[in-house]
Amino acid sequence: MAAPRDEPGSVEAEGSSGRQGSSGVKVVLPSDLATPAPLCPHGPTLLFVKVNQGKEETRRFYACSACRDRKDCNFFQWEDEKLSEARLAAREAHNQKCQPPLSRSQCVERYLKFIELPLSQRRFCQGCQQLLLPDDGEQHREHQVVGDISITQLKRPSQLLYPLENKKTNAQYLFTDRSCLFLVDLLSALGFRRVLCVGTPRLHELIRLKASGDKKSNIKSLLLDIDFRYSQFYMEDSFCHYNMFNHHFFDGKAALDVCRTFLQEDKGEGVIMVTDPPFGGLVEPLAVTFKKLIAMWKEGQSQDNGHKELPIFWIFPYFFEARICQFFPSFCMLDYQVDYDNHALYKHGKRGRKQSPVRIFTNIPPNKIVLPIEEGYRFCSLCQRYVSVENQHCEHCNSCTSKDGRKWNHCFLCKKCVKPSWIHCNTCSHCALPDHSCQGPKDGCFICGELDHKRSTCPNISTTKKVNTLVEFFYLLEKKFPCVFVLSNPRKYSIVRGSESAKVNELLLSLLGMVFLDRGREISQKSLQFYR
Repeated sequence: MAAPRDEPGSVEAEGSSGRQGSSGVKVVLPSDLATPAPLCPHGPTLLFVKVNQGKEETRRFYACSACRDRKDCNFFQWEDEKLSEARLAAREAHNQKCQPPLSRSQCVERYLKFIELPLSQRRFCQGCQQLLLPDDGEQHREHQVVGDISITQLKRPSQLLYPLENKKTNAQYLFTDRSCLFLVDLLSALGFRRVLCVGTPRLHELIRLKASGDKKSNIKSLLLDIDFRYSQFYMEDSFCHYNMFNHHFFDGKAALDVCRTFLQEDKGEGVIMVTDPPFGGLVEPLAVTFKKLIAMWKEGQSQDNGHKELPIFWIFPYFFEARICQFFPSFCMLDYQVDYDNHALYKHGKRGRKQSPVRIFTNIPPNKIVLPIEEGYRFCSLCQRYVSVENQHCEHCNSCTSKDGRKWNHCFLCKKCVKPSWIHCNTCSHCALPDHSCQGPKDGCFICGELDHKRSTCPNISTTKKVNTLVEFFYLLEKKFPCVFVLSNPRKYSIVRGSESAKVNELLLSLLGMVFLDRGREISQKSLQFYR
């Protein structure tokens, strides 16, 4: 999004809300708005409010919905600001100037002429990113032009066009063929006949390629994308110039009707939405937009089907799981790792922390989705779903808990599984990275808080691991000797006398060996009381 004019640089809005004491900006959802938002070149703007130390400031402002950098769209207006007629006229002129040079109908007309040309006359200007007709030659004489554009190339425009890789605007990272083919095969196996592709141009291409080359394939696709360059490759019923952050159709009611007809065909049966938003985008406006598309789909449903949901695949990094499920509680995250051709990090086959963090969030039951075993997935009979091979089932959590493809460890103090690189912090009372900044001292030892040494030289460096091992021991011991332990309160175990007490005490003493520290409290052999 764009930053306000009185502050240099960009404003990072994602993650600013929901954390006490955080600072940044927060989007004000449309339900809170009383007046229509002003327009920028990318459609209706969004209303934001500054947040300082968890408190909202009183004055709110409008900024671009699609661009988070002022260099891409410098729109800014205070909510209570009154503009003169001259400024409004200048803004309207600027918005018109920023629109694509050709209308949607002109693009279609040029495309129909282009495919009728002989192969030797079909040319593409790489500098202007435009298909050229014979009359355009003089204007592009000094440009880098590619000739002999085949029909096959026209069916794969994402390979002709340069990806728009600005992370704060387009972030146009394209699926690899591996991920695309998996999605196409999965959609076909699930029985879908129509796919609404929101920001997924390469998936749209492969669906159309498969439909044209395979008579048995009856899947249709409609692409909604903010990249207007795709207008020159598709007819009106195959592409709509669209901003997913504000549900804006750049070509007005005609494009809106195309989308509505596509969603409501066959009374809305057999359609799914697949979306791959820019990772830097705000979850809140995306959720609002997707709910509008869902409402459009429901308009074609009968009252008997009012309880049904529009099937959705939302492709996004796994660390947004909580935010997505906040707006769509029925969604779950699949373990399948989506990778991209033109992204340096999000590649398939890497291990550990270098794996792609991009996952599929869906409201389709996970037991209906089969992941490829040959790519490193297995079926968990306990969870009744496919998971990554390294995602081991935790008997304490009763689920396969890993989010990033690595094996996670169960922390008995936190009572949940955590990343293998995390350890339990006694100051914060939860697991975190060893060098994180917590509520305790900013300097000194991470483990004990003393200022005269660091974590690496702390004499209690293994305390956390020992305490966790001890709690796990109590858990297993209670299962083996139920007569020995009683739960005196929800967080404390105490030893009592019993027929097995001598054996238990011997095991405890061999495990303890010395006094341990748990959250700053001494746990001695004499008291034998432990916080779990």
